Amino acid sequence: MGHPTIYPTGVTIYDSDRAWNGYTVFPSAKGILLIDMNGREARLWKGLKGGPARILPGGYVMGSTGERAPREHPFDNLDLVQVDWNGQVVWKFDGLQYVTDGGSAPRWIARQNHDYQREGSCAGYYSPGAEPRTDGGRTLLIVNRDVVNPGISDKTLLDSSIIEVTWDGEIAWRWNANEHFGELGFDEAAKNVLYRLPSSDVSHGGRGFWLAIDSISTLGPNKWYDAGDERFHPDNIVWSARNANILGVISRKTGSVAWRLGPDFGRTDAPSGLGWIIGPNHLHMIPRGLPGEGNFLVFDNGGWGGYGAPNGISKYGTANQRRDYSRVLEFDPVTLKIVWQYTPTEAGHIQPLDSYKFYSPFASSAQRLPNGNTIITEGADGRIFEVTPEHKTVWEYVSPYFRTSPRAKSENLVDNWIYRAYRVPYEWVPQLDRPDEIPVPPQNVTRLRVPGAPLGPGGKVTRVEGLGPFVSKLVDDPLQEVGSTGGAELSNFCVVDSGE
Repeated sequence: MGHPTIYPTGVTIYDSDRAWNGYTVFPSAKGILLIDMNGREARLWKGLKGGPARILPGGYVMGSTGERAPREHPFDNLDLVQVDWNGQVVWKFDGLQYVTDGGSAPRWIARQNHDYQREGSCAGYYSPGAEPRTDGGRTLLIVNRDVVNPGISDKTLLDSSIIEVTWDGEIAWRWNANEHFGELGFDEAAKNVLYRLPSSDVSHGGRGFWLAIDSISTLGPNKWYDAGDERFHPDNIVWSARNANILGVISRKTGSVAWRLGPDFGRTDAPSGLGWIIGPNHLHMIPRGLPGEGNFLVFDNGGWGGYGAPNGISKYGTANQRRDYSRVLEFDPVTLKIVWQYTPTEAGHIQPLDSYKFYSPFASSAQRLPNGNTIITEGADGRIFEVTPEHKTVWEYVSPYFRTSPRAKSENLVDNWIYRAYRVPYEWVPQLDRPDEIPVPPQNVTRLRVPGAPLGPGGKVTRVEGLGPFVSKLVDDPLQEVGSTGGAELSNFCVVDSGE
């Protein structure tokens, strides 16, 4: 199955009564972008990149000003900054490592990548009563380190470390993944593959990106710890490792792995109900005050990941598990029972024929909202959408911001992928008045045509007239009222009246 070359972008569905209304922030080709529910640009911080991008109360935003040469130093952001509404830097960390890259002046950089969390927040997103600090406090970051650990491999490893830095930039706490290799559950076959080929992805500057931790957050107050389960101490850190198919919790006090799921979901004692979790992103505990509090929520990407014996999927045993569709899973961390999920089936597709229709093998995320809905970033397709607990889509946005793909062999290959998106309440952005919320009903795709396209027998075209950034009416014989397209440019399409 292929991907269409022409399709609407911007907001394509918006049920203003059932969606949890607010602003959505995500990194785009233009910079860190804040949009309203109709897809209008509320604010652009040009030049900032998001790994991820976050809005804090008061209209502050966090991101990075740039990265090292990706081919030599993958995912190394130069810094992590907090800027105000006008883009002025009010906090910055770049004090991890002094580097002398070819062609650049010697400098201190952060090597931050994939995730961070400001003190005061739990899952890194909005929850009632837990606001990230904007004028102080500590910050957790994932950072890269080049290490040699003969107990893992005879090759240099690109290791994932978690550090905590003070407002003044001092490193107050550190956890290095390679030092806990024995706690991660690799069997002998996986250890053998890791020793020879410690990257289940492409070569990263000659270093093996063996674990690839892509998300971190503190657990925060939760019912499990209240009931006496020390594994879920509020200060402990939950994380997921994309390349190794591992979900884990670190004890902040001891540094040990207090809870772990994976990397081998095929053993006889593995949780059969969960199935294989492959290439996971954005594992976190749903914060107190939100529906589902205390459960783990994860975007189970599918795609490829893990280490083990060579098989029909992997000649050498790297990325030896594969699944060509994604899932969002909410599960009980004690019983491992699935509480809620969103898969191609819940999306209304027939498996396995249409499984690919919900599929992002990299990036992506899921956030629980106060009304019980879940906002999902299907990153590879540049799609963000919100679903109810009953899996009804009440908001959908397709990014219109395209760039030449870094994986492109031709300048004609472009993508609009989104690493991660978050929804925040209007009150967190006091610089703006609450915007108009104009419903966008689902469109009948069988009646959409580009101008000049041939029609079936008896077909009649009704042009869509664009009024400013909105489409407010259909000319001639109106078929339906169309609200804001949120930049979807439906005026470039026709609506077909079949005459039935």
